[in-house]
Amino acid sequence: MTVGAVLLGALSTHATNYLMERSRNRHQLLTRWDDKKVEAYGAYVDAAKARVALAVRLYEFRENLRDSDLTEQELREDLAAAGRVWGSAFERVMLLGGDDAIEAGHELNATVAEIDWQATGRITGSLGEWRERNRAAFRQINDFHEAARQDLGIQGSVTGEKHPERDLLLPPRERTGGASS
Repeated sequence: MTVGAVLLGALSTHATNYLMERSRNRHQLLTRWDDKKVEAYGAYVDAAKARVALAVRLYEFRENLRDSDLTEQELREDLAAAGRVWGSAFERVMLLGGDDAIEAGHELNATVAEIDWQATGRITGSLGEWRERNRAAFRQINDFHEAARQDLGIQGSVTGEKHPERDLLLPPRERTGGASS
């Protein structure tokens, strides 16, 4: 009887330790993947914003809205390099991201591509259309943030009543209509 109790106690201890270790390993694995997702989501947004910023520099140079120390060719090369980084960053989102984050990324990708195309002259458009594309990109970045936060189980929101939509940051002269659209 005593031997049976000792064996039962040993088996119970072993089973408990096994289940606790398995639970701990599963938690570590989930945490590790969440960390990777946070990195992938952050890198993707950074890459998308960098690509837009470089497209802005090229567009403004081509439209004689801004001077640059770089040539048009150098600006194009910088934009192309940013496009490669952006593409790699989105591949990580595709590998690790939740369905809604991936879909939000696809929507953002389409708009960022249009910004790139207008900056490089592949498509034409007015300054007003240019600005609307940029506004759409930043709305879609917020949509991506929302989807990423949902995927990661983060409470709260980056849009809505407590966070009104923001507009492009423009100098006062351009906000009041001083620059042609």
